[in-house]
Amino acid sequence: MTRRVLVTGGAGFIGSQAADAFVAAGDHVSVIDDLSSGRRAQVPGAAEFHQLDIRSAEAARVVRDGRFDVLVHLAAQMDVRKSVADPVFDARVNIEGTLNLLEAARAAGVPPRVLFASSGGAIYGDRAEPPTAEEAAKDPQSPYGVAKLSVEHYLAYYGRVHGFASIALRFSNVYGPRQDPHGEAGVVAIFCERLLAGEAVTVYGDGRQTRDYVSVDDVVRALVAAARAPMPPAGGIDTRAFNIGTGVETDVLTLAKTLAAAAGVTPRILHEAERAGEQRRSAVRIAAAERALDWRPTVTLDAGLRATYAWFAARRRAVAS
Repeated sequence: MTRRVLVTGGAGFIGSQAADAFVAAGDHVSVIDDLSSGRRAQVPGAAEFHQLDIRSAEAARVVRDGRFDVLVHLAAQMDVRKSVADPVFDARVNIEGTLNLLEAARAAGVPPRVLFASSGGAIYGDRAEPPTAEEAAKDPQSPYGVAKLSVEHYLAYYGRVHGFASIALRFSNVYGPRQDPHGEAGVVAIFCERLLAGEAVTVYGDGRQTRDYVSVDDVVRALVAAARAPMPPAGGIDTRAFNIGTGVETDVLTLAKTLAAAAGVTPRILHEAERAGEQRRSAVRIAAAERALDWRPTVTLDAGLRATYAWFAARRRAVAS
């Protein structure tokens, strides 16, 4: 059966590739994106596109009138540093914008399955020893993490009171082709651009802070799996939340050196002061997603970084020509 799928943030890094996957699966796909960081050219041609802010009445109208079977909610203010500098703006987009869509879906009278892009790094904080399981204590270190955790609680409320079937996918650090080194501030994309320009890469602090880097290809497969998997029983937020990562910690210096090896250069590394609101260590346990979604990562970090660097290099050549 053809499903009606709405992807918010569907012109962005993850969203556009998720939209591609749902189109390929035979679904009728609509996209909402304000193009503040996404690119119109990345939206699949078969998708219906709406250039809208998720906080707007017009976006709510699309959700209400569309009566979607699946709502893949990826649109967000996703820069941790920006959330620290302007927590009010972060909350308006990430909390109020989400509530605008959820209320519209409730008004439609047909509660969709909601797949929410949460954060496997930002909501746990530094209290738990990595790799962190879903039921670990939540201690977000930034307004961004606070907003993501708040939305998970709202989704649990909409499930209890309004019958929404929602799954939160707690992504670790996603990287891959189409990542924007300017708008979405992904460290892998930033390092690729710097290496291609022959510039030094900047490392904040001592560079020994760790992250769990997961390929966008694996993340998209998780979204597709979550759209079709049996719904877990309702309960607390952790019963319908799944970490999506690799379970492996990689420090920033190792990341820079691995990318430099892909580029065939010796990296020049500049150290700057550690940034406020960022965790020291982060990696997520993925056993729950393996059981409930029949999902596991398939792209190794070395292969994924090499493919990502090759994509950025090809894009740079295309622009130059």
